[in-house]
Amino acid sequence: MGTLSGITIGFIGLGLMGRPISLNLHRAGAELIIYNRSRGIVDELVGVGIKAATSPKDVAERAPIIVLMVSDTPAVERVLFGDDGVAQGLQTGAIVIDMGTTAVTATRNFAQQIKAKGAHYVDAPVSGGQVGAEAATLAIMVGASEDAFARAKPIFKVLAKNITHVGEGGAGQVAKAANQIIVGVTIGAVAEALALAKKAGVDPAKVRQALAGGFAASRILEVHGLRMVDQTFDPGGKATTQRKDLAQALELAQQLGMELPATALNRDLYDKLIEMGGGELDHSALIKVLE
Repeated sequence: MGTLSGITIGFIGLGLMGRPISLNLHRAGAELIIYNRSRGIVDELVGVGIKAATSPKDVAERAPIIVLMVSDTPAVERVLFGDDGVAQGLQTGAIVIDMGTTAVTATRNFAQQIKAKGAHYVDAPVSGGQVGAEAATLAIMVGASEDAFARAKPIFKVLAKNITHVGEGGAGQVAKAANQIIVGVTIGAVAEALALAKKAGVDPAKVRQALAGGFAASRILEVHGLRMVDQTFDPGGKATTQRKDLAQALELAQQLGMELPATALNRDLYDKLIEMGGGELDHSALIKVLE
């Protein structure tokens, strides 16, 4: 019997990350009720025994736990508070878990509105990309009350190898902003290094191999460096998503009276990649700007 047997979970957003996450919850025994704007993926998952809902409101009426994995902050707001939104169907005591990367100030506002309806809000953004979602090895950074975190933790254990309760509402999104700064800027550093090696007439694959044993070694060099060497940019995380996350981190910094100069430069490089038509490529395609 699965570890989530007897638990009903609503799941909204079945893209690159949402689809494998929902499947892992299903395999763990949860009764899943799904909704997605594009119907094709819903029909696919119904085929493996998952139930479909007609709207976010329908999801909330049928499930005491609702997980969101949608594209950006406006999408979260629409799903929660738009026509036929989650807030219109919330059960008393329900938990809403946002596993996407959402702006911090908006997250805190959403949490207050959901709390006013007698439910709990958890921000639980993830790191690890599509590979981590499929392998159930994500890192999850959580902002929530102690009680809400305790209720959500069994779900997280199915999906992740690293779960950290960072603090109260919004703290998970602050941690994710920090994560995306490190990811984005490091992708930029790896791209510059490998582009330099190639321009200097040295095999970037050999340079990557040489760096793997020293202080420059990183998960970014391992995974995204290989994509750069092989020029394989099928998206595990889209360039447009990385750009959005960097912009949110810069917005938070501005609200706090800070400057993040390396992050701002990195965002501008992603703007150039998107202008070149590479927005739907993996974020490691940043090397194309330099080449």
